[in-house]
Formats: sequence, C-alpha cells, structure tokens
Amino acid sequence: MQNLRLRVMRETDVPAVTALNNDAAPAVNVLEESEVTTLLAMCDVALVAMDRDGKVNAFLLSLGGGQPYESENYAWFEGRGVRHQYIDRIVVGPGAKGTGIGRALYESVFERARERGASEIAAEVNVRPPNPGSIAFHEKLGFRQLEERETKGGTVRVVMLCRDVY
Repeated sequence: MQNLRLRVMRETDVPAVTALNNDAAPAVNVLEESEVTTLLAMCDVALVAMDRDGKVNAFLLSLGGGQPYESENYAWFEGRGVRHQYIDRIVVGPGAKGTGIGRALYESVFERARERGASEIAAEVNVRPPNPGSIAFHEKLGFRQLEERETKGGTVRVVMLCRDVY
C-alpha cells in the first residue's frame, strides 16, 4: 500500500499538479500552469498528496462562493443562490488509486464547508466523455445529481452534483 502524506499545496507544486491534471484528461480539462496558479489563488482548500519521495500523486482544489472564477460550472452553482463549497477538481494518479486518498481529500473540503457555514458541497463530473468511476465515488460520498448540462460549446456534458454539509 502506498504511504501518502497530505499537505497544503504550494506554488512550487504547480508544475507537478499541472502535469498530473493534464495526464488525467479528458476526465478533467487540460490547464496551463498559469491557469493552475490563478485558480490556486482563489482556493481556500488546495491540497496535495505526496509519496515518500516527494512526488505529487493526488491533489484537490476547492473554493467557496463569491470568487471571480470564470468557470461556467462554478457560475451555475453561484447562480443557485445556495451557500456552497465548490470542488473544482480532484485528480488521483494511478499510484494512489485505491488508497483512500480521494476520500481523505474530500473530508478536508467537508470540514472547510462546515467552518464557512456552507449548506452544500458542489461539484460536477463529466458524463461525456464518460467518467463512471467519479460518479460512483461521488454517490458513495452522498452526492446527488441535480441536472445534466452541455458545456464548452457542447463538447462536454457534465452532471451537476451536490451534497448537504453535515
């Protein structure tokens, strides 16, 4: 079993996080390092999971409401008028799958949502291209499906998910 350590993401992690993110496409959209840096500045939960050698094997980026984030999915959740904690992306690399690190990362978001007084945790998952593993993961954690939407000019279809904070 992989021995992983969670810590707060640093700017020096941006190259490794960007590479891990882009290796996970099309489950997540490809980003440039500058986009990861901009997103990181808006996040109040930004974590990496590292192995014993210091390699980033997983990460999570999450932000509360009211941020100037130019994401159509984030804007959709903002438009609902519900105080939320938005999970923008989580990537668990092949060497960390099955270790429980995804759940541990999400537990940090759930704790932050409680601290902020948010009423729900929000996320979306691709259904075209399909990402059935992520949908199953979210369902196991108590997320419910709100709506499916076409995004990125109709090239991606996502399901909008939320879970009550408890």
